[in-house]
Amino acid sequence: MFDTFKNRLQITGKLTTITALRISAGRSSEPIGSDLPVIKDALGNPLIPGSSFKGAMRSRLESFLRGIVGSDRKLVANPANEEEWSITSQEMKQLKENFDNDEALTAEIINETDLISHLFGSPWIASKFQIRDLTVNPEYWFGQYQERDGVAIDRDTETAADGKLYDFQVVPAGTVFDFKAIVENAESWELGLLMIGLHQFETEQIPLGGGRSRGLGVVKLEIDKMDWIDVENDPEKLLTYLQELVSNHTTDHLPSYADGKQFKDIWTHDLITYLRENIARHSTIVQPNS
Repeated sequence: MFDTFKNRLQITGKLTTITALRISAGRSSEPIGSDLPVIKDALGNPLIPGSSFKGAMRSRLESFLRGIVGSDRKLVANPANEEEWSITSQEMKQLKENFDNDEALTAEIINETDLISHLFGSPWIASKFQIRDLTVNPEYWFGQYQERDGVAIDRDTETAADGKLYDFQVVPAGTVFDFKAIVENAESWELGLLMIGLHQFETEQIPLGGGRSRGLGVVKLEIDKMDWIDVENDPEKLLTYLQELVSNHTTDHLPSYADGKQFKDIWTHDLITYLRENIARHSTIVQPNS
């Protein structure tokens, strides 16, 4: 359930571009400047939307899980196609007709929700995982945008299409962005799923933005801190945490926090155990006769 505070993991770090990054703001209508500028904040500095980071991680984790538990939409949904959602609109309508008690309905929705959506959210349940927009670190940014040329290729002639020359803007390699993410009320196996996703960014396995076939968008995440607090079934600990929040006027450096990095292996182990249990329950593989 989402109405009782149980735990919180706050992750901070840096995301560095290993190759140039192109997250386009769309085609520009300005007479001067790049045809395809990058997304910028109100000060004109580059910005990586948290949704871009989160979407790339979700897609990678979905591909991993399909390789483990198969393509059953009840285990791994496709958010881009409603027919492949774990709960379609029609099925949700039926659930609401079947359950007139909100608590029972919520429990059934969670029970029917696919594995990824437990953490990342769906049209029917809120996400437990939030990522702030990644803003550029001012110590490493001096307005050094780069312009590159592009051309659309005619598939029939395999040559440059007439009038299809354009230029696009990129953020250069070596640019550093500040990273902050928060997870609340997550189960241990869901935190294990998150650890897998973060590790993919730590090892430069998930590119961001456009032009990835050209080698653009390779990034590396470096996690500085994982502040973890678990207050489930411990009201006194929650009271102490709340007092610290008010006294410090911030969620950073609170005495109640534990170092979440020490739990990474435990969370990952719990994920593996949980997935194996799901394979046992949902496997459709026909075993050969002995």
